Amino acid sequence: MTTLTLIGRDGCHLCDDARAVVVEVLREFPEVKMREVSIDDDEGLRAEYWEQIPVVLINDKVHNFWRIDPIRLAKKLKEEQ
Repeated sequence: MTTLTLIGRDGCHLCDDARAVVVEVLREFPEVKMREVSIDDDEGLRAEYWEQIPVVLINDKVHNFWRIDPIRLAKKLKEEQ
């Protein structure tokens, strides 16, 4: 099973934009499990990703950060199947 993790924080407009892209793309991939985590809830994530949020991980590996391209994301998810 493929897992997509969106790392962000409340009040981050880029995070809101990334979430919208991810949700839209995942409509084509109902088998992908999505989870969201906040850097505000995890000191380790904050130290690692503070300057990069939002960050999208696919199967715990960084796929992209800041602006999420829906075409690139969909292509990567197809490769992971």
